Amino acid sequence: MNYKCEKDCIKIFGKEDFVPSHILECGQIFSYQKNGDVWQVFSQDKMAGIVENESGFVIKTADPKYFENFFDLKTDYALIKKQLLKFDILKKPVEFGHGIRILKQNLFEMLLSFIISQNNNIKRIQLILNRIREKFGNYMGGFYAFPTREQLLTASQQDFASLGAGYRDKYLFNVLRQVTEKDLEEWRNLDTKTLRQKLIALSGVGPKVADCVLLFGYGRGDVFPVDTWIEKMYNHFYSPLSNREQIRNNLVKQFAELSGYAQQYLFYYVRECESG
Repeated sequence: MNYKCEKDCIKIFGKEDFVPSHILECGQIFSYQKNGDVWQVFSQDKMAGIVENESGFVIKTADPKYFENFFDLKTDYALIKKQLLKFDILKKPVEFGHGIRILKQNLFEMLLSFIISQNNNIKRIQLILNRIREKFGNYMGGFYAFPTREQLLTASQQDFASLGAGYRDKYLFNVLRQVTEKDLEEWRNLDTKTLRQKLIALSGVGPKVADCVLLFGYGRGDVFPVDTWIEKMYNHFYSPLSNREQIRNNLVKQFAELSGYAQQYLFYYVRECESG
C-alpha cells in the first residue's frame, strides 16, 4: 500500500486496502466514533482522526509512527487478499470488506475491552469504556486516555458495576490482580497454543475472548474467533455443528496462518449482510 508518514499525519494513497468503516466496524475495536466526516480512533493515550479525500485518506495525529504500526500499514494486504481469494467461500467477503486491516492494539486495553464485550452490544461496550476512561484515565485535552493497570487497581468491584459493567464487574476486578501489562508483553514469546491457555486461565476470558486478544492484540493469524455470526456462517456453508471449539479447530485447519484474516472478512460480510 502506498502511504507517507509526515510530522502530524499519515497520507494514504488509494482506497483498495484501507477503508475506515471496514476497519473500525468489523468487530475488532470499540474505541472509535464518527463525528461528521471524521472517524476518531482512540488507543491508550493517543488519538487519530481519519478523513477521506479524492486520492485516499489522511490520518491526522500527533503520533504518526504509533498509528503506522496500529493500522499495520507495512503489511501487504493486497497479497493477503490474493491468497484468500483462492477459497471460494471468501470471494464475496473479501470484495465486500476489501478495506479491512487487522489492528495492532494495546494488549492491556484489548483484554479489558473484550472482557466487557461478552454478551454485549457495541453501543453499550463503548459507553462502558468511555465511562472507565473518564473516571480513571488522564485527560489528554479533548479526550481521556485509557487508564493504566495502576490507575484501575484503585477501582472497587462496585465501581465497575456502577459504570455499567454488570456481571463483568467481578471479572474486571479480578483480572487486574491476575496479570500485569508486563506479563502480557512477555507472553508474546509463547506459542499460540500456550498463550491461549494462559489467557483462558484469566478471569472472564473464555475461548472466544482469548482468540480475539490473540488476533487483535498479539497479531496471531492462526486463530479463528467464533461467535453467533461465525457459527451461523459455518452451519450454512459447512456441516451443521454446535460445538464452537470444533468449529474453530476446523476453520483453523482449513485456513492455517490466514485464519485470522479469513475470520475478519467472513464476520464483517455475514454480520453486515445478514443484519440488513
